Amino acid sequence: MKEARLMVKAPAKINLTLDVLARRPDGYHEIEMVMTTIDLADRLTITTLAEDRIVLDCTVSYLPLDERNHVYQAARLIKEQFGIKQGVHIHIDKQIPIAAGLAGGSSDAAATIRGLNRLWNLGMDMEKMASLGSRIGSDVSFCVYGGTALARGRGERIEKLPSPPPCWVILAKPPIGVSTAEVYGALKVEELTDGCRSEQMIKAIAEQNFSGICRTLGNHLESVTLAMHPQVQQIKERMLRFGADGVLMSGSGPTVFALTDRESRMNRIYNGLRGFCKEVYAVRILGENNG
Repeated sequence: MKEARLMVKAPAKINLTLDVLARRPDGYHEIEMVMTTIDLADRLTITTLAEDRIVLDCTVSYLPLDERNHVYQAARLIKEQFGIKQGVHIHIDKQIPIAAGLAGGSSDAAATIRGLNRLWNLGMDMEKMASLGSRIGSDVSFCVYGGTALARGRGERIEKLPSPPPCWVILAKPPIGVSTAEVYGALKVEELTDGCRSEQMIKAIAEQNFSGICRTLGNHLESVTLAMHPQVQQIKERMLRFGADGVLMSGSGPTVFALTDRESRMNRIYNGLRGFCKEVYAVRILGENNG
């Protein structure tokens, strides 16, 4: 195989819902969640190498570039699965905050799978790529598909959904990291009382009902993370005070997002958070994964 190069986009996701249904015998939790991709993305430049090795580099210095990295794991898995003796160099232009509840690492892994599938002409369809991705992390399957979807099981069973109506997404990440395992470990599923939102969210999206989407936002992990990190609650309150139509923590946090369909409100929320929180982004919901 001759050397080739490809650039792949890896968009972040937000959770419109995250319902935890039960703890599974394998230690994971049974979940249902509606997720959608947003126009905040890492970009991966993938170059095949003649020598049989995996080499990563990144625009940020604090990301591990070895077996701990989801990109490395995805490249190694594909090489093993298909008996590929060619190597690969992957440059990660990191724009998505790390350990933020936005699936940055999972999306990078999904982009690696999609990119290597094309570069090495492996002929995998979306279902096969998503199945491979599920062996790396719970959100990777969704990130292979992108767009908007319902994820079930531990996140690997994907059902595509229509895109929500166009709107602004304002993200704010406080300067803390959150351990997903720690948050799930502290969650008491039997004490959850706020009901499951995913079915209602699917209905609101099907009806293109923006106010219904904002009313239905819900995340069973949010109360756990808020108890651990009060600054996440402060961001939520500030977003609502500046006029957000809907506010929710994404994933296990700590990133909080606000939704609004008015540009004037987007500007007010964005500017109101800039002095309060260093990492603030104003982006749009993506219709489909265009990586």
